[in-house]
Amino acid sequence: MTRSNRPLFTDDAGRRDSKLVESALAGDQKAFERLVEAYERPAVATAYRLLGNTHDAMEVVQEALLRAYRSLDRLKEPSRFGPWLMRIVSNLSLNARRSRRSGTTVTLDEQLGTEGMVTSNGRPVTTSVGPSQQIEGRELQEAIDTILDSMPEKQRLSLVLFAIEGWAQKDIADVLECSVENVKWNVFQARKKLREQLGDILLD
Repeated sequence: MTRSNRPLFTDDAGRRDSKLVESALAGDQKAFERLVEAYERPAVATAYRLLGNTHDAMEVVQEALLRAYRSLDRLKEPSRFGPWLMRIVSNLSLNARRSRRSGTTVTLDEQLGTEGMVTSNGRPVTTSVGPSQQIEGRELQEAIDTILDSMPEKQRLSLVLFAIEGWAQKDIADVLECSVENVKWNVFQARKKLREQLGDILLD
């Protein structure tokens, strides 16, 4: 579900969003539905990468869209609807990860991106792990989450959106309202922190 590096927040998209936001505020329900159609897929993909399963991702995106709809009149720059929505999605996803830490963990197949994949003869791709490996995986995930939680917001989101979701740096800069150089610096610092606390082998 990783998206390509093709920019999502183009000038044309900004002009379209500006008109749609204005129409939605004037009472045109279909205008907001068009905004949903434009961003629902990348929003779900991002939430999925952060949460590890489709059900939780869909719930987060629905909550984000509801919040966006209720707060639409407080959006100062209608042309920035896309970055604004994706920032809501990213923050809600990270909050959900934090709150469920003691609950269900992400499967190894999901972490490795093999969930739903099949072999050449049509058989599902599976990853077999023993109890000790499951414990190690859970402990590793908890350690990563703890480190992510300790990072400044822009550093954390820069790393997640760039390294995990594969976003274009310009899109990340739009979401975080900073320069592309600042995104690069945040990714560098976040990776450095992970290496220092987890070891180089985890990022090979």
